[in-house]
Amino acid sequence: MTSNQSSTYYNREAFDMTIHPLEVVHALEICGWSYEAPYDCYNWPSWEQMKKDGIEFGDPVLRASQYAAVLNNRLELIGFAQFFPITGVTRLGLGLRPDLCSRGLGPAFTELIVSEAQRRAPLNEIDLEVLAWNKRAIRAYQQAGFRITDTYSRSTAAGFAECHCMVYESSSS
Repeated sequence: MTSNQSSTYYNREAFDMTIHPLEVVHALEICGWSYEAPYDCYNWPSWEQMKKDGIEFGDPVLRASQYAAVLNNRLELIGFAQFFPITGVTRLGLGLRPDLCSRGLGPAFTELIVSEAQRRAPLNEIDLEVLAWNKRAIRAYQQAGFRITDTYSRSTAAGFAECHCMVYESSSS
């Protein structure tokens, strides 16, 4: 690895990632993350607003049943996952800490979350939605075993946007 690469890419081999319950301290940290444009559409409202409105991981029941924290080997929060149940499907939502994006961690991060989804609901298909313009995420998901199966327009906080549905295809299929 050149010195130039080491500043861009994380040492993936030495980077252990594990799934843990998403605690309030993690939720507070996630709400403080700030993605740069155009990824700023992934920024969350303040933790106080999330709790007040009882939305997503601001709802303690949803947080416990659908959300997980991804921690590194020093137990630092590096990302989160949502395991949204649909009949016969687990729909993933995931987010990597902004300073870790574009460092080559996406495929391994996604594979870890897929493994947890399989453990939680082994018979379910696994899918996710991604904004069609987000080539960085699409590339990571494809490297982790997902393929685009549908494209459609859906409502987002910024209005209607084109999205892809991507379905996980295990290597044993």
